[in-house]
Amino acid sequence: MEKRTDKNSYTLLFAFIMVVIVGSVLAFAASSLKGKIDENKRIEKQQNILYAMGVNNNEEGSVEFVSKDIVAAEFSKYIKKQLIIQGDNVTEDDNAYLLDLKKEQTLSKDGNHKRRLPLFIGEKEGKTFYVAPIRGKGLWDAIWGYVAMDKNMVVQGVYFDHKGETPGLGANIKQRFFMDDFTGEEMMSGNSFKGISVAKGNNDPTNKDKTDHEVDAIAGATITGDGVSAMIKSELKLYVPYFKTLQ
Repeated sequence: MEKRTDKNSYTLLFAFIMVVIVGSVLAFAASSLKGKIDENKRIEKQQNILYAMGVNNNEEGSVEFVSKDIVAAEFSKYIKKQLIIQGDNVTEDDNAYLLDLKKEQTLSKDGNHKRRLPLFIGEKEGKTFYVAPIRGKGLWDAIWGYVAMDKNMVVQGVYFDHKGETPGLGANIKQRFFMDDFTGEEMMSGNSFKGISVAKGNNDPTNKDKTDHEVDAIAGATITGDGVSAMIKSELKLYVPYFKTLQ
């Protein structure tokens, strides 16, 4: 005689119950941890912005952020203004750093939406920094970064990160040997925006020429490097009208 547990209906019922139980547990965990997750995202963004403008705990060759327990105080100390630029409209917003870049990029595909661009104005040792967040596409998934500039759009520091680039190759965009090459690079050529290219055939491997709009590529990471180049050019070009008002 067939056991009740051998029936297909029993298997389907068991699977359904397990899906409901597991789904409920995951939903509860996500809900209960939401506050902690949001707080970690806030801390990470503040650390990244400060890192780009040189407020970090770097030692020789290392990438070290301001510690979590003091990052809020350091952010308030060094970031003097947070702006949201939308067309010709520029407003101050203390939560500009929380703006969802991915969402804004998606909305901007609609011709009726004027994209909102966050910009952070910091001061350190008597120098003014303009830090812009950027987002693009690498080989496997999203890449993003923060670029600190002076009023002439000369790079003063950067921080790059990624979601799923290849370890030891594209993932190296967040290593010092790559990021430090951007410091001092010019993005404007006269009144024209040129951006910066991650160039495999760069004739300046020691990166002494800061007016060639190029940095040396990472070996074996051509597509990720192209993504960084495209991200810089497409995203930072949007800030040019604002920077021209500073001249």
